[in-house]
Amino acid sequence: MKTWLALLGALVVAGALIGVTATMAQTQAPAPSSPAPAAPATPAAPAGMEKSIEGKIKTLDAAGKMLTLQDGTKLTIPSGVKLTRTELKPGASVKVAYEEKGGEKVVTQIEVQK
Repeated sequence: MKTWLALLGALVVAGALIGVTATMAQTQAPAPSSPAPAAPATPAAPAGMEKSIEGKIKTLDAAGKMLTLQDGTKLTIPSGVKLTRTELKPGASVKVAYEEKGGEKVVTQIEVQK
């Protein structure tokens, strides 16, 4: 009879331990999740995408290939751009469409504002 009581006591203790362990497992804090990925930065405009700027001409080189606006913006004028070079002079207001190529602002269209 003592053996049965000892066995019964051992079963009760084992059952209690299993119950406590199961309860503890359920109440543990969830594992920390990985941090949310940072929002992607706004991508820069891809090369070749046309932009525009307005300003007054500060300088135009003698060959008419480099135009500098009063704000310091330098624009390269390729030979294929149609313009009236006599109107391009310091102080003239211009509206320029350009593309960034190889780190340079290359004019695609230029219009002298009147």
